[in-house]
Amino acid sequence: MPLTKEKKEQVVSSIGELLSSSKMTVIVKYQGTPVKSLQSLRREARENGTVIKVVKNRLVIKALSQLDRFKSVDVGPLEGMLAYAFNDSDEVAAAASLANFAKTNPTLEFVGAITADGNWLGADQVSDLAKLPSKPELIALVVALLGTPIRSVISATRSGLPAIISALEASASQA
Repeated sequence: MPLTKEKKEQVVSSIGELLSSSKMTVIVKYQGTPVKSLQSLRREARENGTVIKVVKNRLVIKALSQLDRFKSVDVGPLEGMLAYAFNDSDEVAAAASLANFAKTNPTLEFVGAITADGNWLGADQVSDLAKLPSKPELIALVVALLGTPIRSVISATRSGLPAIISALEASASQA
């Protein structure tokens, strides 16, 4: 059943809002992927804040053209059966969810991504991005690295404390 003009306008508006709020919109080909698998992907992706939509490319192109920062995006690759993954809190989360799902469903293939500032990333760039740790993992890594020198100083002073005390006592007895 074809969409009415009003419904199409609602879809374009909805996609426009998702594009505007998304830090990264990842695009994948899903041809050959069973519907149940796509439903499973949507559920898994929702856990990290990713919204996956299957929308006619024509409507996505129209939504892109209505937003100033996306007017220069190359829409040439937007052909075929595509799914769009939006995430408004983490640049890597959408790509990571799709890459993780693609491990068990090889029919899923990266097409590219649109950044929040309207730049196009190719499939290889998105694949590399998906291999990065998530934002919370990166923050934990930085905190751990910042704490390492402090732990080293504390450890050195604890293990060397008896030696420091005896050296001070020796120095005090000679004076």
